[in-house]
Amino acid sequence: MTRTPIGLALNRAARIVARAFDEALAQAGGSLPVWLVLLNLTSDRIAMQRALAETLGLREATLSHHLSAMEADGLVTRRRDDGNRRVQVVELTDRGRAQFARLRDAAIAFDTRLRTGIADEELARVDDVLARLAANVD
Repeated sequence: MTRTPIGLALNRAARIVARAFDEALAQAGGSLPVWLVLLNLTSDRIAMQRALAETLGLREATLSHHLSAMEADGLVTRRRDDGNRRVQVVELTDRGRAQFARLRDAAIAFDTRLRTGIADEELARVDDVLARLAANVD
């Protein structure tokens, strides 16, 4: 019996799960980039745009595009830092906090759905295998 290469199987599963997660977030009125920005701002409240881009693993120009849309939707505000006018400070609005709550509920429901029928011991093994796969390519 020929086994599917693990990288291919992992990539396929990741795409299927990512697509389903994107759909769950979209049904709650969001997207993955919006969720990640709101999640980070919820824990920090205020962030420098450059640091936020680094945390999310995005180029600053890509993040700026997302932040512009989020600012237009009233989810965040941006302003220049008083101490350094070149630095953009991003803050969560009340509307952004409400959107975070909706997306958090969708993310929790999705995670619950994803874990259905999988025992805690199996999830621990999955975590271990994923960590070793990542270490093998590092």
